[in-house]
Amino acid sequence: MKLLEGKTALITGGARGIGKAIAIAFAKQGANVAFSDLKYDEAAQALEAELKALGVKAKGFASDASNLAASEKLADDVAAEFGRIDILVNNAGITRDTLLMRMTEEQWDLVIQVNLKSVFNLTKAVQKYMLKQRSGSIINMSSVVGLGGNAGQANYAASKAGMIGFTKSVAQELGPRSIRCNAIAPGFIETDMTAGLPEDVKKGWAEKIPLRRAGSAEDVANACIFLGSDLSGYITGQVLPVCGGMTK
Repeated sequence: MKLLEGKTALITGGARGIGKAIAIAFAKQGANVAFSDLKYDEAAQALEAELKALGVKAKGFASDASNLAASEKLADDVAAEFGRIDILVNNAGITRDTLLMRMTEEQWDLVIQVNLKSVFNLTKAVQKYMLKQRSGSIINMSSVVGLGGNAGQANYAASKAGMIGFTKSVAQELGPRSIRCNAIAPGFIETDMTAGLPEDVKKGWAEKIPLRRAGSAEDVANACIFLGSDLSGYITGQVLPVCGGMTK
């Protein structure tokens, strides 16, 4: 039996990068997959077709995770379409990197809104279905930057650190109903977001990683399979770094 057979997952920011890798990995493990992104564009349509070809039910949704009303509608639409929501992956995120002295209020607010408020929005929207089921796994995509900070990323680090505090609090609130909540803290992962970095910068990063390589989106997806499956049934309120040994 596949690890996620019979489960339905909702993944935000799911049409590209890490979110896409998670969607594909979940489908290969038998999960039905709903995913959202700001637009239901060609990339989303292609992913939906790819997931269906794996023999599972799949549907993409256009939704703004940073908006509470939109998130509530998304959760309701997914529950109506799939009948249940067993796994929520809060993956939507952006960066607006710059030194604090140059950072604008808009750059700060936007990163907090998209990265952190979206986690509140979707968790709040989905929890009513998990509470009714008395089961569920919530996976929040944090970052090693949320654990150790990084120059030029005060807004991003704050959003990802806030996510960890949120994760630990929700785990305590929902644990009595058999709903688990954990965070993943990826390190330097090769995605569309990092593809534009100069080669010397990427090489410098890799040299600081004990495994001497950047991670892949599939590395993160594999961790999500574990946390979404019953294999992690006694794990909640934890942060799992997927970073090649970057964290001390």
